[in-house]
Amino acid sequence: MAGRHYTAASGTFKTRSPALFLLLALLALTLLFYIFSISTSSYSTGNLISSRNPNSGIDYSFVSSLEKFLAKSPRSATAGEDTVSGTTSVEDARKLDDSIWKNENQRLYDEPFYPAFSPLKVYVYEMPAKFTYDLLWLFHNTYKETSNLTSNGSPVHRLIEQHSIDYWLWADLIAPESERLLKNVVRVYKQEEADLFYIPFFTTISFFLMEKQQCKALYREALKWVMDQPAWNRSEGRDHILPVHHPWSFKSVRKFMKKAIWLLPDMDSTGNWYKPGQVYLEKDLILPYVANLDLCDAKCLSSSRRTTLLFFRGRLKRNAGGKIRAKLVEELRGADGVSIEEGTAGEGGKEAAQSGMRKSIFCLNPAGDTPSSARLFDAIVSGCIPIIVSDELELPFEGILDYRKIALFVSSSDALQPGWLLSFLKSVSTAQIKEMQANLAKYARHFLYSHPAQPLGPEDLVWRMMAGKLVNIKLHTRRSQRVVKGARSVCTCECRSPNVTSPGPLS
Repeated sequence: MAGRHYTAASGTFKTRSPALFLLLALLALTLLFYIFSISTSSYSTGNLISSRNPNSGIDYSFVSSLEKFLAKSPRSATAGEDTVSGTTSVEDARKLDDSIWKNENQRLYDEPFYPAFSPLKVYVYEMPAKFTYDLLWLFHNTYKETSNLTSNGSPVHRLIEQHSIDYWLWADLIAPESERLLKNVVRVYKQEEADLFYIPFFTTISFFLMEKQQCKALYREALKWVMDQPAWNRSEGRDHILPVHHPWSFKSVRKFMKKAIWLLPDMDSTGNWYKPGQVYLEKDLILPYVANLDLCDAKCLSSSRRTTLLFFRGRLKRNAGGKIRAKLVEELRGADGVSIEEGTAGEGGKEAAQSGMRKSIFCLNPAGDTPSSARLFDAIVSGCIPIIVSDELELPFEGILDYRKIALFVSSSDALQPGWLLSFLKSVSTAQIKEMQANLAKYARHFLYSHPAQPLGPEDLVWRMMAGKLVNIKLHTRRSQRVVKGARSVCTCECRSPNVTSPGPLS
C-alpha cells in the first residue's frame, strides 16, 4: 500500500511521513537531472573531439578519410545521365533554361519561403576519372614520399592537405543521403532541379603532383569539358562552384572561368595571385585552410599552462606582403615572453608548432606570400589568441562569424613601431583574454573539416554562406540573358575599395 508500511513488532500499519516522500522524490529528480546533464555534455563534447575516439566514426584526418573513401569507391566514374560529353549547342542551353524556369516557378508557389529558407539543391558533375578519382589515387600512392618539397622547402603533400577543401566538400556531397548529417544542402541528379553546380576537379593535387606541361594540358581538358555543358553555357558559369583553394592552382586557364564562384583561401588585391576583376567577395567564397595541428580539446585547454606571451613559428623570408615577417622578427626577437622559431611543416614541425601554441597566450599571424596562411587556423584550434598583422586579409564565413571576438587585428604600420606591439599585448586585460579563449573553444568546431561533415563545421558554413548568395546569383544570371552585350547597363562588382586592417575595439 502506498504511504504505509508494516511494523512486525506490533503487527500494525503506520502512515509514512509526507515530508519523507517529498525528500525522496526530490533526490530522484536530482539524480535523473544529473545523469541527463552528463550524457548531454558528453554528447556535445564528443561531437567536437571524436577524432580522438576510434569508435566515433568521424574522420578529421585527410589521409585517414581518403583511405576509407577510396576503399569503397570506384576507381573511375561514369557520366551522369544529364552530363554532356561533347560540344553543346545554344538550343541545348535554351532547353535547359526552360526546364529550370519551370522548376523554379513551381518552387516559388509551392514553398512558402523559397529561396530564402529552402535547402540548397546542388548538382555534382560526374566528371571523367582523370579529373577526380585518378588524382586522389595519385595522392594516395605518393603521400609517403616526404622528401618531395616545394622550392621554399615546404612538404608538397602537406600543402595539398592544407588545401584539401575540394575533397571534403565533394566527399560529403556524393555520400549516401542516409549517411549525411547536413540538411541545408541536398544533391540532385537532374540539372533542372539545381540551384548550383559543383565542379569536382582536384586542381591542387594536379598542380603539385603532375609534370608542368601535363598539368596544363589537363587544365585545358577540364576547362573544355565544363564549358561544353549546357548548364555552363546557360549562365556563363555564374551558378558553378569551382574549388581553386591554392593560389597557383588552375592559374593558366582560370581567366576563362572568372564568372564562376571560386572557393579561395583569401583575396590578394595586390594582383600577385589574382588579376583585377577575377575575385571579389560578392561572387566568391573564402574557405579556411585545413589546420595542421590537432584540436586542443576541453581537457587539453584546462591543463595547458600558457607561460609564453607571444609565439611564432614559420619561415621568415617571404614574398609580397610577407616581407613584414622579417621586420617583425627583428623587432621582437629576444624580448621577454616572446618565442620566435624558424621552421616548416616538415618532420618535427608539427610537434614544435603544437607545443609552442599550446603554451602561449597570443600567436603571431603575419602575412606570408599571400595574405592568409594555415597558421591562423592552427592557432584557433590550439586555443591561442591570433594576432593578425595582414592588411589585405579576408576571412572565411565572416558573414556568420565575428573574428573580433577571437583575434586581435593590428595594422602593419602599428606593429612595426618600436615597442608598440608588446605594449599593446600587455595592455590586454586578463578578463579579455579569458573571454577570447572561451570564444576560441566555441569557434574551433567551425574550422574542423570532417567526414561525415558535421553541423556547424566548415562544410556546413560553406552552404550557409552560399544560400546568402543565391538570389544575387540568379539575378545576375537572368540579367546576363537579356541585357544587350556591350551595353553600359552591364553590372559588375569590380570597383571595390581595398581591405584595410583596423584594430577595432578590444571588447
